[in-house]
Amino acid sequence: MTNDMTKGNPLKLIISFSIPLFIGNLFQQLYSIIDTLIVGRTINVKALAAVGATGAIAFLIIGFVIGCASGFSVVTAQFFGAGDYDGVRRSVASAIMLSAAFTVIVTLLSALSAMPLLKLMDTPQDIINDAYSYIIIIYWGIFASVFYNLLASTIRALGDSRTPLIFLIIASILNIILDFALILNFKMGVAGAAWATVISQLVSGLLCLVYVSKKFPILRLKKSDWQFDIKIAKNQLKIGLPMAFQFSIIAIGIIVLQSALNSFGSTTVAAYTTAAKIEQIATQVFPALGTAMATYSAQNYGAGKYDRIRQGVAKASLISLVLSIIGGFIIFFFGGNIAELFVGTNQPEVIEQANVYLHLASSLFFILGMIFVFRNTLQGIGKSTMPFLAGILELFIRIAAALGLSKIFGYFGICLANPIAWVGAASFLMISYLYMRKQGVFNSPQNH
Repeated sequence: MTNDMTKGNPLKLIISFSIPLFIGNLFQQLYSIIDTLIVGRTINVKALAAVGATGAIAFLIIGFVIGCASGFSVVTAQFFGAGDYDGVRRSVASAIMLSAAFTVIVTLLSALSAMPLLKLMDTPQDIINDAYSYIIIIYWGIFASVFYNLLASTIRALGDSRTPLIFLIIASILNIILDFALILNFKMGVAGAAWATVISQLVSGLLCLVYVSKKFPILRLKKSDWQFDIKIAKNQLKIGLPMAFQFSIIAIGIIVLQSALNSFGSTTVAAYTTAAKIEQIATQVFPALGTAMATYSAQNYGAGKYDRIRQGVAKASLISLVLSIIGGFIIFFFGGNIAELFVGTNQPEVIEQANVYLHLASSLFFILGMIFVFRNTLQGIGKSTMPFLAGILELFIRIAAALGLSKIFGYFGICLANPIAWVGAASFLMISYLYMRKQGVFNSPQNH
């Protein structure tokens, strides 16, 4: 049930691994997109804006725990690439213990800070109560997100990207059913949409657990595997924490951007929310490609096959360029039509403002693609400092652009913030990769 990515054609391996991830990412996006569609079309535009206003603070927390899970699994992938299956089991056990501790701490902190953050972001008064009702449920359900993402990351670390896809499809269908049931039948409003998301994630996690216990003999943990290994834990934290904080740093920038956006009123918030959802759909191929590169580079680094990492980066960059051109073309010319699916045809102002952002963002999709290729490759070989610094740079650029350009150009200035931040982060990551390559980092001996 595993897939050794240290052998075979790099292009074929990366593509075959990325396709299920891409489809899975689309279904994962369905959690929030279906919430948005149903809330926007069955409740009202203000409810849509309320859910959208929580996007940044949700990403702040969920991104942190996903970053931890992904970082911990890099160590697992390196052990697997080296053929050390005892190390694989010890790594998984350590990841479970660390994730459990983080979940308790993060859940309590996020639940206590939910309303203060919404107020700090100057969330409009006509949507703040609905926004809180939605986000507090998402926060109390963080354990479900950690549960699924840790198991899915572990499965992917062993080269299997298809199984998590199947479980996400099942969970997405369940999410649709629960959305309609809780919002329309039980009249739970935006809270119903949040409960649908949490329950669906929990189900996908349970399915992963059953599958792992039955199909992956090398993941059947023994009593000795649960002895806390400080060396493994330190290595996991060394990789996982920078990845987690990188997500949170990006989220902080988005929070500042959201704060600037909130000052323009709920209609503009709804427009930007709609555009952001469309952008997320169009760009899901990039995180899929990035995850593939993290697993691919981690396994090959563990096996000491550094030349294959360089080959993989070249192939992944080409794939990213081609797909960004195709996706950018579709969104640039048909983004407005897609926006109508979210809010209907009777919201011309929302659609017009959504199009402003979509035109700007779609023109630079290829830059966003480069971020994922180089960032995840560096993380896969355990060099997470440069991606972390790139995240800080992205944070400062996004904040400066959101606050400064919004005062000069209004809403158009806010729309410029993300594309400009992408350019800064991508440039830093590409230079970092080339510098490390020149310095012979890929020729350094692997230290397990």
